[in-house]
Amino acid sequence: MIRVLLADDQALVRAGFRALLDAQGDIEVAGEAGDGEQAVSLARQVVPDVVLMDIRMPGTDGLAATRQIAADERLAGVRVVILTTFELDEYVFEAIRSGAAGFLVKDTDPDKLVQAVRVVADGGALLSPGVTRRLIAEFASRAKPPQPAGVLSELTGREREVLALVGEGLSNAEIAGRLYVSPATAKTHVSRAMVKLGARDRAQLVVIAYESGLVRPGWHGTSPRQA
Repeated sequence: MIRVLLADDQALVRAGFRALLDAQGDIEVAGEAGDGEQAVSLARQVVPDVVLMDIRMPGTDGLAATRQIAADERLAGVRVVILTTFELDEYVFEAIRSGAAGFLVKDTDPDKLVQAVRVVADGGALLSPGVTRRLIAEFASRAKPPQPAGVLSELTGREREVLALVGEGLSNAEIAGRLYVSPATAKTHVSRAMVKLGARDRAQLVVIAYESGLVRPGWHGTSPRQA
Protein backbone atom coordinates (compact mmCIF):
# COMPACT_ATOMS: atom_id res chain seq x y z
CA MET A 1 0.00 0.00 0.00
CA ILE A 2 1.37 3.43 -1.03
CA ARG A 3 0.79 5.96 1.74
CA VAL A 4 0.36 9.58 0.63
CA LEU A 5 0.41 12.84 2.60
CA LEU A 6 -1.49 15.78 1.07
CA ALA A 7 -0.19 19.30 1.76
CA ASP A 8 -2.27 22.13 0.29
CA ASP A 9 -3.84 25.21 1.85
CA GLN A 10 -7.06 24.69 -0.13
CA ALA A 11 -9.35 22.16 1.56
CA LEU A 12 -11.26 21.59 -1.68
CA VAL A 13 -8.07 20.60 -3.51
CA ARG A 14 -7.13 18.18 -0.73
CA ALA A 15 -10.62 16.68 -0.76
CA GLY A 16 -10.43 16.09 -4.50
CA PHE A 17 -7.02 14.43 -4.26
CA ARG A 18 -8.15 12.33 -1.30
CA ALA A 19 -11.24 11.06 -3.13
CA LEU A 20 -9.16 10.16 -6.18
CA LEU A 21 -6.33 8.45 -4.33
CA ASP A 22 -8.43 6.62 -1.74
CA ALA A 23 -10.41 5.08 -4.60
CA GLN A 24 -7.26 3.22 -5.70
CA GLY A 25 -6.72 -0.26 -4.33
CA ASP A 26 -2.99 0.29 -3.76
CA ILE A 27 -2.99 3.89 -2.43
CA GLU A 28 -4.24 5.45 0.79
CA VAL A 29 -4.11 9.02 2.10
CA ALA A 30 -2.23 8.93 5.40
CA GLY A 31 -2.87 12.56 6.35
CA GLU A 32 -3.63 16.12 5.26
CA ALA A 33 -1.83 19.38 6.03
CA GLY A 34 -2.86 22.97 5.34
CA ASP A 35 0.65 24.45 5.37
CA GLY A 36 4.30 23.47 5.26
CA GLU A 37 4.81 23.34 9.00
CA GLN A 38 1.94 20.90 9.40
CA ALA A 39 3.27 18.89 6.46
CA VAL A 40 6.68 18.42 8.07
CA SER A 41 5.14 17.55 11.44
CA LEU A 42 2.75 15.02 9.89
CA ALA A 43 5.49 13.55 7.72
CA ARG A 44 7.48 12.81 10.88
CA GLN A 45 4.45 11.22 12.50
CA VAL A 46 3.13 9.03 9.69
CA VAL A 47 6.28 8.67 7.48
CA PRO A 48 4.40 8.47 4.17
CA ASP A 49 5.82 7.10 0.95
CA VAL A 50 4.88 10.21 -1.03
CA VAL A 51 4.06 13.82 -0.11
CA LEU A 52 2.04 15.86 -2.62
CA MET A 53 3.24 19.33 -1.64
CA ASP A 54 1.69 22.60 -2.77
CA ILE A 55 4.53 25.07 -3.23
CA ARG A 56 2.61 28.23 -2.29
CA MET A 57 1.14 28.03 1.20
CA PRO A 58 0.91 30.51 4.08
CA GLY A 59 3.60 30.45 6.76
CA THR A 60 6.08 27.71 5.94
CA ASP A 61 5.76 27.21 2.19
CA GLY A 62 6.27 24.02 0.23
CA LEU A 63 9.86 24.83 -0.62
CA ALA A 64 10.92 25.24 3.00
CA ALA A 65 8.95 22.16 3.99
CA THR A 66 10.63 20.12 1.26
CA ARG A 67 14.05 21.17 2.53
CA GLN A 68 13.16 20.10 6.07
CA ILE A 69 11.83 16.73 4.96
CA ALA A 70 14.84 16.05 2.72
CA ALA A 71 17.23 16.96 5.54
CA ASP A 72 15.59 14.63 8.08
CA GLU A 73 17.37 11.26 8.08
CA ARG A 74 14.27 9.63 9.54
CA LEU A 75 12.41 10.63 6.37
CA ALA A 76 15.03 9.42 3.89
CA GLY A 77 12.47 7.22 2.15
CA VAL A 78 9.83 9.94 1.82
CA ARG A 79 9.40 11.27 -1.72
CA VAL A 80 8.14 14.83 -2.16
CA VAL A 81 6.26 15.84 -5.31
CA ILE A 82 5.71 19.57 -5.74
CA LEU A 83 2.25 20.68 -6.88
CA THR A 84 2.21 23.83 -8.99
CA THR A 85 -0.32 25.80 -11.01
CA PHE A 86 2.07 26.44 -13.88
CA GLU A 87 4.73 24.20 -15.39
CA LEU A 88 7.35 26.93 -15.27
CA ASP A 89 7.04 27.79 -11.60
CA GLU A 90 10.14 29.77 -10.65
CA TYR A 91 10.56 27.75 -7.46
CA VAL A 92 10.46 24.28 -8.97
CA PHE A 93 14.18 24.04 -9.74
CA GLU A 94 15.08 25.02 -6.19
CA ALA A 95 12.58 22.48 -4.87
CA ILE A 96 14.15 19.69 -6.89
CA ARG A 97 17.61 20.63 -5.73
CA SER A 98 16.26 20.66 -2.18
CA GLY A 99 15.16 17.05 -2.49
CA ALA A 100 11.84 16.92 -4.32
CA ALA A 101 11.37 13.99 -6.70
CA GLY A 102 9.69 16.18 -9.28
CA PHE A 103 6.53 18.14 -9.80
CA LEU A 104 2.96 17.91 -11.04
CA VAL A 105 0.79 20.60 -12.54
CA LYS A 106 -2.44 20.83 -10.54
CA ASP A 107 -4.67 20.29 -13.56
CA THR A 108 -2.94 17.00 -14.41
CA ASP A 109 -5.39 14.35 -15.62
CA PRO A 110 -6.57 12.17 -12.69
CA ASP A 111 -5.16 8.99 -14.24
CA LYS A 112 -1.78 10.64 -14.73
CA LEU A 113 -1.73 11.88 -11.15
CA VAL A 114 -2.39 8.39 -9.83
CA GLN A 115 0.30 6.95 -12.10
CA ALA A 116 2.70 9.68 -10.99
CA VAL A 117 2.23 8.71 -7.35
CA ARG A 118 3.05 5.10 -8.23
CA VAL A 119 6.12 6.11 -10.27
CA VAL A 120 7.53 8.24 -7.46
CA ALA A 121 6.78 5.64 -4.79
CA ASP A 122 8.71 3.15 -6.92
CA GLY A 123 11.76 5.40 -7.01
CA GLY A 124 11.16 7.25 -10.26
CA ALA A 125 11.25 10.99 -10.88
CA LEU A 126 8.64 13.21 -12.47
CA LEU A 127 10.83 14.98 -14.99
CA SER A 128 9.77 14.41 -18.57
CA PRO A 129 12.34 15.16 -21.29
CA GLY A 130 10.45 18.21 -22.54
CA VAL A 131 9.92 19.63 -19.09
CA THR A 132 13.54 18.94 -18.14
CA ARG A 133 14.88 20.86 -21.11
CA ARG A 134 12.57 23.84 -20.61
CA LEU A 135 12.55 24.03 -16.85
CA ILE A 136 15.91 22.81 -15.61
CA ALA A 137 17.90 24.51 -18.34
CA GLU A 138 16.15 27.82 -17.74
CA PHE A 139 16.49 27.87 -13.99
CA ALA A 140 19.88 26.21 -13.71
CA SER A 141 21.28 29.38 -15.27
CA ARG A 142 19.97 31.30 -12.25
CA ALA A 143 21.24 28.78 -9.74
CA LYS A 144 24.59 28.30 -8.04
CA PRO A 145 27.79 28.53 -10.13
CA PRO A 146 29.13 25.19 -11.45
CA GLN A 147 30.72 23.08 -8.74
CA PRO A 148 34.37 22.01 -9.08
CA ALA A 149 34.82 19.18 -11.57
CA GLY A 150 35.96 17.01 -8.66
CA VAL A 151 32.34 16.33 -7.77
CA LEU A 152 32.29 13.94 -10.74
CA SER A 153 35.73 12.44 -10.11
CA GLU A 154 34.37 9.12 -8.84
CA LEU A 155 32.36 8.49 -11.99
CA THR A 156 33.66 6.39 -14.86
CA GLY A 157 33.68 7.88 -18.34
CA ARG A 158 30.52 6.00 -19.25
CA GLU A 159 28.79 7.08 -16.04
CA ARG A 160 29.61 10.71 -16.84
CA GLU A 161 28.18 10.22 -20.30
CA VAL A 162 25.03 8.69 -18.83
CA LEU A 163 24.74 11.51 -16.29
CA ALA A 164 24.85 14.07 -19.10
CA LEU A 165 22.04 12.26 -20.88
CA VAL A 166 20.00 12.14 -17.68
CA GLY A 167 20.56 15.89 -17.48
CA GLU A 168 19.26 16.20 -21.02
CA GLY A 169 16.07 14.56 -19.78
CA LEU A 170 16.39 11.15 -21.45
CA SER A 171 14.74 8.06 -19.98
CA ASN A 172 16.71 4.86 -19.41
CA ALA A 173 15.31 3.43 -22.64
CA GLU A 174 16.34 6.57 -24.57
CA ILE A 175 19.81 6.50 -23.00
CA ALA A 176 20.12 2.85 -24.02
CA GLY A 177 19.23 3.74 -27.60
CA ARG A 178 21.67 6.66 -27.69
CA LEU A 179 24.57 4.58 -26.32
CA TYR A 180 23.68 1.28 -28.02
CA VAL A 181 23.37 -0.63 -24.75
CA SER A 182 20.49 -2.49 -23.14
CA PRO A 183 17.96 -0.61 -20.96
CA ALA A 184 19.12 -2.74 -18.02
CA THR A 185 22.71 -1.59 -18.56
CA ALA A 186 21.62 2.03 -18.79
CA LYS A 187 19.64 1.65 -15.58
CA THR A 188 22.69 0.16 -13.85
CA HIS A 189 24.87 3.10 -14.89
CA VAL A 190 22.24 5.56 -13.64
CA SER A 191 21.95 3.73 -10.32
CA ARG A 192 25.72 3.65 -9.82
CA ALA A 193 26.01 7.37 -10.58
CA MET A 194 23.24 8.05 -8.09
CA VAL A 195 25.04 6.13 -5.35
CA LYS A 196 28.45 7.69 -6.05
CA LEU A 197 27.05 11.21 -6.10
CA GLY A 198 24.80 10.74 -3.08
CA ALA A 199 21.71 11.69 -5.08
CA ARG A 200 18.33 10.85 -3.57
CA ASP A 201 16.81 10.17 -6.97
CA ARG A 202 16.99 10.83 -10.69
CA ALA A 203 15.74 14.38 -10.28
CA GLN A 204 18.80 15.29 -8.23
CA LEU A 205 21.04 13.71 -10.86
CA VAL A 206 19.63 16.24 -13.33
CA VAL A 207 20.52 19.09 -10.97
CA ILE A 208 24.04 17.72 -10.42
CA ALA A 209 24.55 17.43 -14.18
CA TYR A 210 23.86 21.15 -14.52
CA GLU A 211 25.54 22.39 -11.38
CA SER A 212 28.74 20.46 -12.12
CA GLY A 213 28.92 22.09 -15.54
CA LEU A 214 28.63 18.71 -17.30
CA VAL A 215 25.48 20.03 -18.96
CA ARG A 216 25.12 23.73 -19.58
CA PRO A 217 21.91 25.77 -19.33
CA GLY A 218 20.14 25.73 -22.66
CA TRP A 219 22.36 22.93 -23.98
CA HIS A 220 21.04 19.62 -25.28
CA GLY A 221 21.37 17.34 -28.22
CA THR A 222 25.14 17.18 -28.71
CA SER A 223 27.74 14.79 -27.41
CA PRO A 224 28.29 15.18 -23.66
CA ARG A 225 32.02 15.23 -24.33
CA GLN A 226 31.53 18.40 -26.37
CA ALA A 227 29.38 20.14 -23.76
